[in-house]
Amino acid sequence: MYTGLLHTHNMFRWLILVAALLAIIFSLAGWVKKAPWTKKEKLTGLLFLIFMDIQFLAGAALYAFYSPITQAAFHDFGAAMKNSEMRFYAVEHLTMMLIALVLVHIGRAKTKKIEADWKKHRAAVLFFTVALIIILSAIPWSRDMI
Repeated sequence: MYTGLLHTHNMFRWLILVAALLAIIFSLAGWVKKAPWTKKEKLTGLLFLIFMDIQFLAGAALYAFYSPITQAAFHDFGAAMKNSEMRFYAVEHLTMMLIALVLVHIGRAKTKKIEADWKKHRAAVLFFTVALIIILSAIPWSRDMI
């Protein structure tokens, strides 16, 4: 179960990155051009949100139940904080990804509530870009375990 879930979690990042880039690019173009908020922007923002939610669920399962790294960290959290690898998975990765998830949800909610199309584009660009920066900094690029 662990290996399959880990591979799913590792591969799903690419869907998130593609959806995030498309949502940002489409909204940035719409903001600059003062274009209407269209189905394209709605769909890419929604896909980004859905992929983040699915990724969160997979990551939460790994974190709480399956990862040998987090399980070891839970047994001695003080020692885990002194080990950069364990601290990354036990605290840093989780915290940054939760912040990114919240930003994506806020950004998506704002695009639904704001009336002016250019403001929708601006909100999507700002919230999704900050979330993407956090995501990129929290992905364990050189690590294949969690």
